[in-house]
Amino acid sequence: MTNKKITKRDRFNALLNMAEVKANPDMVAFIEHELELLAKKNSSEKKPTAAQVANEALKTAIVEGMEENRLYTITDIQKNVAECAELSNQKVSALVRQLKEEGLVVKTEDKRKSYFSKA
Repeated sequence: MTNKKITKRDRFNALLNMAEVKANPDMVAFIEHELELLAKKNSSEKKPTAAQVANEALKTAIVEGMEENRLYTITDIQKNVAECAELSNQKVSALVRQLKEEGLVVKTEDKRKSYFSKA
């Protein structure tokens, strides 16, 4: 026995196959509309949110503000990159982590302290 999760789409399709539902045009129209909404929701043509666009600009500023062959702490980045001066330590840390995952920044640890440099 498989434990496949039954999705909302599966349930709507099962309803469409029922004789009682087929006999009711309003129900058929409703279910087809719901299936269209699910298809639209799952499409990959999503625009980035305003916050995501702003974060991309901040990440670009961080990389451009870092000098080659120099190690930075999160606090150093906040002090040296003007765009990050007003941001919280957690926000800058999250942005730098994203940069690290993108391969633009390298993380180095020394005595349990994290340092970051340009890749």
